[in-house]
Amino acid sequence: MAQSLGCLMMQKNKDIKDKAKPVSHAARLSVAPMMDWTDRHCRFMHRLLSREALLYTEMVTSPALVRGRAFHLLTHSPEEHPVALQLGGSDPSELAEAARIGAEAGYDEINLNVGCPSDRVQSGTFGAVLMRQPDLVAECCAAMQAVVDVPVTVKCRIGVDDQEPQEVLPAFLETVSGAGVTRFSIHARKAWLKGLSPKENRDIPPLDYPLVYEMKRNFPDLHLSLNGGVGTLEEALKHLEMGLDGVMIGRAAYHQPWDILGAADPLVFGAEAPFADPLDSVEAMLPYVAQHLGEGGKLGQISKHMLGLFAGQPGARLWRRVLSEGAHKEGAGVALIKEALDVVRGAREGALEAQK
Repeated sequence: MAQSLGCLMMQKNKDIKDKAKPVSHAARLSVAPMMDWTDRHCRFMHRLLSREALLYTEMVTSPALVRGRAFHLLTHSPEEHPVALQLGGSDPSELAEAARIGAEAGYDEINLNVGCPSDRVQSGTFGAVLMRQPDLVAECCAAMQAVVDVPVTVKCRIGVDDQEPQEVLPAFLETVSGAGVTRFSIHARKAWLKGLSPKENRDIPPLDYPLVYEMKRNFPDLHLSLNGGVGTLEEALKHLEMGLDGVMIGRAAYHQPWDILGAADPLVFGAEAPFADPLDSVEAMLPYVAQHLGEGGKLGQISKHMLGLFAGQPGARLWRRVLSEGAHKEGAGVALIKEALDVVRGAREGALEAQK
């Protein structure tokens, strides 16, 4: 079954991947894997905004693929490339099988989660708790690399609980890179596995950007991306100017996708922006929405990811209201998005009139 899934996806993706730039190029700016957020609909919209940035799936556990055969979790559109699959697990042989399935499904990269502090992750002995076991992480990565031809990468923290990041992080990078991993995304916070919730772990532990800069100086041959607390594209550019190879943005890219991704291609990659106006990106999204609805999907499954497209612009609140209140009603479809677009256009015209 995994083989047939892989064949189908690889056939669809072949032409796109043959023309693709190296994934490391796309990793100059990436959108972090976020549970319940970066699903295939979110990624499709993000790809419309940026043709260059690297996108990540939500974390998929290796048991779900290997034991549960939950291959539907790997569904993605050819247009999403370059796109990486993030796996959660700690059993080398099971992760190797999950990585093989993911690579056959057409993903451009396999990423191991060593950063998530969620309780459901800790209970499975993977995520940030693995910062305590760099040898096991190295073994897992080596097992995955042995069975796939795509890059195997790691997303990690700078440490957990009472660990000393200045000691733990360089030792972790040295051990795991010794297994052949050359690209890491480092969330520049410790994870407190005891005493803080996953949400609190995204805000309360202090950020240590200088430590990540130091790791780049100490490991110049590794491709290091910084993650954590980056709220604007301007901040991302400053981190790149400090010598880092990439920046990974999470919540800001989700809540303000136009602000982060709309200008990413020209500013980060030196390429032409796909759209000059978020209105145009919404229009480009409509055929995808129509196809999803035609296949029996619900509008809310897509529109929830579009709520922040006009953040900070005239009509943003009305845009969110129209979609939030109407998307889950019976028969909600493309017409509702067009209605919301008209509201934004009207708000823009009103703002221009007020300036006269």
